[in-house]
Amino acid sequence: MEDELIAVIPCSSLAVDSVLRFTTAGALWGFCSAPYDARKRGLTGLAQASFVAKSVGKFGFQCGLVAAVFATTRCGLQRYRKQNDQINTLIAGAVAGAAVAARTRSWTNVVGVACLVSAFSVAAEISRTN
Repeated sequence: MEDELIAVIPCSSLAVDSVLRFTTAGALWGFCSAPYDARKRGLTGLAQASFVAKSVGKFGFQCGLVAAVFATTRCGLQRYRKQNDQINTLIAGAVAGAAVAARTRSWTNVVGVACLVSAFSVAAEISRTN
């Protein structure tokens, strides 16, 4: 049933749904972890509030970026290959991981993060389908 539903929903709609969900999750993570980091740095008052706001935005943006790249790539591969299997998830995870790590300009980091995100994506897909 889910496979049939995904086949008729546009990739852009799936990407927007993923971005909204993961941006919210990233922002919540930033909101929970930033006060601790601010206290650890000795920030108080307005400096702490500014640090928390920047962290919420940063985590939300990064998670939204990963979700956008992953969802768009996975959906595009699924439509192109006309198959819904773990290879789509593997490749989409690698592309999303590489996109996030690309700003480091270190091939070691790009390859490592691509492999890590790819492995987690496939593990999540396997656990979801079983």
